[in-house]
Formats: sequence, structure tokens, C-alpha cells
Amino acid sequence: MQQHMLRLYRLVPIAAAHDPNWDNAENMGEIVVRAESPADARIVAADAELDFTEIDALPAEGNSTRHASAFRNERLYTVIEEPASAVAADGPRGVVDGTVSVGTIKPTQM
Repeated sequence: MQQHMLRLYRLVPIAAAHDPNWDNAENMGEIVVRAESPADARIVAADAELDFTEIDALPAEGNSTRHASAFRNERLYTVIEEPASAVAADGPRGVVDGTVSVGTIKPTQM
């Protein structure tokens, strides 16, 4: 399997605070991810968020909510490739800087 070179990408919110696209998404500010491409950077950021399938909540079992992430919405976030910086591109694919909120959803008590 061919291994792709990972680069650093900054995801930056671009929509105004009053933009209706934020009605269904949380603005988590800027984050930096290590990914294969700008499209992969959106996936890496979305994967860092809590998914409804990881907790006992709607939607029904087997339905993922990752595709609904604000990071995947080009009207909410833009992706900028980072120049060589203090944060090395070497390392695993994932979030490098910033905080991805897990939301306010709480798993049910057992």
C-alpha cells in the first residue's frame, strides 16, 4: 500500500456569526490537522467530532452524523495549507492544534 505524504492544513471559519448555516453547526474556531489533502483535512476534522453512533442517542443505530459536520461545509470553513512551521508535518494523521468540541450531548447513564 502506497503511503501518502501528510501535510498540515488549517481549517478556518469563514461564515459570519449570523449566517444561517451556523444554525445546525457549532463554530469551533480554527484547527490545524495533519492530512493527505484539503479534502482529507475536512474528513480528519469531522472524524474528531462526536458522532451520534458513538453514544446512545438519535438517529437510529447505524446512521452516522459525520457527513453533517461544519468542517465539511465549504460555506462555513475554508482549508488553507500551512507553510513549513514549528509544527512538523511528520506524525500521524489527525488534529494537531485547536480543540474540536464533542458537543453537549451526553451518553445515557447505565
